[in-house]
Amino acid sequence: MKKTGRRPAGPMLLAAAAFLAACVLIEPAIPALKSLTQRAAMISAVITMPEGSLLTLEERFHAEPPLAKEDEKPQPESQPSEPEPAASEAEEKPSYTWPEIPEEQAPPPVQPEIPEEYRGELLSENLAGYAGGPYTIYRNAYIRNYTKLASDEILNILAAPMQMRFEETDAPQVLIMHTHATESYAPFDSDVYDKRYNWRTTDNNNNVVAVGAQLAETLRENGISVLHDTTQHDYPSYTGAYERSEKTVRAYLEQYPTIKVVFDVHRDAIERDGAVIVKPVVEIGGKKAAQLMVMANCDDGSGLIPKWSENFRFAAAITDQLQKDYPDLSRPIFFSYRKYNQQLTTGSLLLEFGSHANTLEEAEYTARLVGESVAKVLNQTKTG
Repeated sequence: MKKTGRRPAGPMLLAAAAFLAACVLIEPAIPALKSLTQRAAMISAVITMPEGSLLTLEERFHAEPPLAKEDEKPQPESQPSEPEPAASEAEEKPSYTWPEIPEEQAPPPVQPEIPEEYRGELLSENLAGYAGGPYTIYRNAYIRNYTKLASDEILNILAAPMQMRFEETDAPQVLIMHTHATESYAPFDSDVYDKRYNWRTTDNNNNVVAVGAQLAETLRENGISVLHDTTQHDYPSYTGAYERSEKTVRAYLEQYPTIKVVFDVHRDAIERDGAVIVKPVVEIGGKKAAQLMVMANCDDGSGLIPKWSENFRFAAAITDQLQKDYPDLSRPIFFSYRKYNQQLTTGSLLLEFGSHANTLEEAEYTARLVGESVAKVLNQTKTG
């Protein structure tokens, strides 16, 4: 121990110091249309992208470490990236306890009263594509193009048949995983939110892992063999999550060479000026459903994703089917140069189920609907 020249502290001082240190260590972290009206709101959101007035959660929680550049996502109608959880936190949670329902038959919990200073505005919007918007349209699918490719080039690429072929086998052909597994949802369906809530949890029953589980279950019910990896690649450190999830996917592909599709399941985060958060939602079958956004890659000329067009055709195929089955459930495909490990297979896509303003129930409902549509596309490719 380095000498300081000071006299040793007495027993009482040492005990007090130890007590204060323990308090610091155990202190929990407190996390901070198609009507004309709907269409106008959508146009306002789109024309300011991606460098417009959207605020990210990272700005609002500026005290937390910033995302590493490789972990940031591009900025479409939304900003999916979020702040890195503090490494010292055992589990992030709000500064209060949400009411629990011990039995399924119990009534839904009542949202606790939020003090005025912590109350934020939550806005529900339909963010599906629309005719006349800034999109490339392929069949029923809308595409938000952030590449240098012209619309006619994109349509020529999508005109080619999809090469993916599924087989009649019990061997796994789909892998569902989560680069950002701790992403969670709004605890209540409301038009306000608590600014102290951080939308992250390591409880896999209440984050995007639960959404992936619903997607996997629905695919299995439709004859698709699925593996679901629940590794939390973003905990305890958010930075480097994509590098860790890449290792996980490569290990699965080595062990199960029959895997053809890899879905990286996330949830989005959308925030507007004034700390207004946005819920992308539509009503399907009388229930609220969180809108899905598929993110597909394009090679930037580096040659690192030589078969990116196959991923893109797959994204267009499932979005087209989803829009036929459940109109407006899908937001426009986000087509960009970011790879998100999509170089690993020709059926690798990132799926954003709703945003942090949606509830888990809404996202799980969407996962079931998406599973039905994806199963149709995959089963149509099966060989005898």
